[in-house]
Amino acid sequence: MANYLLVYHGGATMENATPEQQAETMRSWQSWMGGLGSKLIDSGNPISRAWTRSTDGTTEGGGANPATGYSIVTADSMQDALDMTTGCPHLASGGTIEICETYNVG
Repeated sequence: MANYLLVYHGGATMENATPEQQAETMRSWQSWMGGLGSKLIDSGNPISRAWTRSTDGTTEGGGANPATGYSIVTADSMQDALDMTTGCPHLASGGTIEICETYNVG
């Protein structure tokens, strides 16, 4: 088993959502995450602000495709991690999910 970083990109924001829409969105996320059970290592958080640092300096913003949130799961394979994203509310809001296998060093 390995850990996988799920990086959420794009998708709808909740800035202009009604309290009812916000509550429904939270229920959807809780239901999806609940279905992952013990494979959900870190439910993560939304990301609201980013800076990008390069050898040329630091700029505000997260680059061409900024991250909007993350989660960490454990899975038997990349395919298993990909399958876990099925039904994720982020996809329904028009976002994408980048799946990155992590490994321990040391």
